[in-house]
Amino acid sequence: MSKLWSPELWALTPYVPGEQPRDHVVKLNTNENPYPPAPGVEAALRNYPADHLRLYPDPTSLALRQSLARVHEVEPAQVFVGNGSDEVLAFAFQAFFRHGKPVDVPSITYSFYPVYARLYAIELRTHPLTASWEVDLSALAADSKRSGIIFANPNAPTGHAHSLEAISALLEQVTDNVVLVDEAYVDFGAESAVALVSRYPNLLVTGTFSKSRSLAGLRLGYAIGSPELIEGLQRVKDSFNSYPVDSLASAVGIAALEDDVHFAACRERVMTTRERTRQRLEALGFEVLPSKANFVLTRHPEMEGAQLFAGLRERGILVRHFNTPELSDFLRITIGTEDEMESLVEALEVLRA
Repeated sequence: MSKLWSPELWALTPYVPGEQPRDHVVKLNTNENPYPPAPGVEAALRNYPADHLRLYPDPTSLALRQSLARVHEVEPAQVFVGNGSDEVLAFAFQAFFRHGKPVDVPSITYSFYPVYARLYAIELRTHPLTASWEVDLSALAADSKRSGIIFANPNAPTGHAHSLEAISALLEQVTDNVVLVDEAYVDFGAESAVALVSRYPNLLVTGTFSKSRSLAGLRLGYAIGSPELIEGLQRVKDSFNSYPVDSLASAVGIAALEDDVHFAACRERVMTTRERTRQRLEALGFEVLPSKANFVLTRHPEMEGAQLFAGLRERGILVRHFNTPELSDFLRITIGTEDEMESLVEALEVLRA
C-alpha cells in the first residue's frame, strides 16, 4: 500500500479470482470448460495474417457482433462486445446504475458485483436467497426506489436458474430501471433471457465465450439488449477505450460461433457428466444443490468445507471454497472430464472413510 493512493483506492477490496496453479493438478476451481474450443478456432489462429496486427481493429467489432446476432437471432444493433463479460459488466454499472439509488442484488451471487459497486460508489441492496437457495425475484422487485437490478442466471455459485416465465414476470413489474441478467453459465441447461429483449427495452443480458465456447484464455464477452441500452454501453466504452476487442480475438470468436455442432456436443458432455457427478456425490452422503451451470455446489453434513478443500488439495485436486458464513460448509466443484470427476469422487471416498 502507498501513501500516494487515493482514499477510494484504499477502501477497495478487490475481487479474488480462483487459483491458477503452475503444477499439474485436477483443476476444478474456476469453471473452465474441460474440452477444447471448436476446430475452427485453431484454424483461425493458424491462418490469421500477422500483418493485420499493425492496424487498429474495427472499433465497432461489426463482424463479431453480426455473428453473435445470427446465433441469438437479434439485430447487430442489439449487440455489444468487450474484453470478457467482466468488462461488459463494468461498463453496465457505469452506464445504468449510477443514479444515487441502490442496486438490488441477491445476497449470494457473483462476487464481482460488490467490487464494481464499491469502485463506482454505488449502493448495493442485498436480498437473501430463498430456503431452497434460489434467487428471490419477488424480493428484488419489491422496492421501486432503485437504480437497477442485477442477478446471475444460472446463479453463481449456487447453480439455480429461473425460467423465462419467472424473468418475464419480474420485467412486468420493473419497467423504469435496467434489469441485468448475467448469463455466463446459461448454455448448460438454462433458458436464455435473450428471447425477451425485444419485448422489454430495459432488459440487458450479458454473456461470455469463456465457459461454453472454451475461450477463457481469450477474454471475450457481450451484451444483448435494446439499441438504446447498447448505445449507452458504447458511450462508456468510447469514453474509456475505443478499441476494446482486438482483431485476432474477433476472428477467433467468430470461428467459435460458426461451429454449432461442436458447441452442442461439448455442452451436452458437460451436462451429462454433471448429472453423473451429482449422483455419485449424493451416494457419498453429500447434499448437492440443483444446477444448470457447469459446476455444482455441495456440502457434507459431517465434514467442514475447509477440511474437504484442504484434503482434496493435498491429493492434487483443486476446487473452490468460499470462506463466508453462508457458504463455509460448501465446495463449488467445476465439472471436468469424466476421468477428472472420477478422480474427485475417489479422493472424496478416501476423505469420507
